[in-house]
Amino acid sequence: MNGEVTLPLIVDDRGTLQVAAADVSKLLRTVGARWLRLVEGGEQRLDEDTVAALTIELAKLADRIDVACIAHSSGAP
Repeated sequence: MNGEVTLPLIVDDRGTLQVAAADVSKLLRTVGARWLRLVEGGEQRLDEDTVAALTIELAKLADRIDVACIAHSSGAP
């Protein structure tokens, strides 16, 4: 996938994050892991290559959220 995803952080007027980013990251990784377990368990309706590609993209998105939040917390622009 070559598309770029912009990740706006939801902050209040004091700069406090309003989204539990760790929970979102964990959810994205959990969804991917669940898909992989279904494929490994023989789920016939899921294409293994597609699931692998989507799982990788979800992990990349989770990583970007984590990095953005770390930057926000450290005061980086």
